[in-house]
Amino acid sequence: MEIIKTDLEGLLVIQPRVFSDSRGYFFESYRKEILSGYGVNAEFVQDNISKSKKNTIRGLHYQVWNYAQGKLCQVISGRILDVALDIRFNSPTFGKHFSQELSEDNHAMIWIPPGFAHGFSVLSDEAVFMYKCTAYYSKENERAILFNDPDLSIDWKIAEPVVLEKDLNAKLFKDIERDFVL
Repeated sequence: MEIIKTDLEGLLVIQPRVFSDSRGYFFESYRKEILSGYGVNAEFVQDNISKSKKNTIRGLHYQVWNYAQGKLCQVISGRILDVALDIRFNSPTFGKHFSQELSEDNHAMIWIPPGFAHGFSVLSDEAVFMYKCTAYYSKENERAILFNDPDLSIDWKIAEPVVLEKDLNAKLFKDIERDFVL
């Protein structure tokens, strides 16, 4: 397993060693002892899987207080652009985002610690996306930032996004609460 640090503190790209043969492939998608060496000392309490059609954008979502989630993200089938936005006030990278293509072919994963908003766009005809969470989902503690906020300049790599009404009505980045302060 290769762990790649990004320019956003705590955000990691994980590239597993994939063993392929005529039957298919095998890889470890999580190994606590390796990730803990990079500061990921998470206890995962919930796994989520979503299936989405091409041009779907989900996000930018996060949860607050005791429900703030760290997420270990990967694609089971298809191809997405995964996006993490630093929303930690006083962070040197506050307001900056990182994006990485995750696919069934590259097997790459992303560790997104609490203090980041998260979203993804679907680049293939459909995609099955899985993520492990460090806190349970809480509707009352869920927040969202407008995916196409012009102040963020996120290139989602799709021309005509399919987005839920609630995400279209999300807050602008400049209006979010100071929920995460370093």
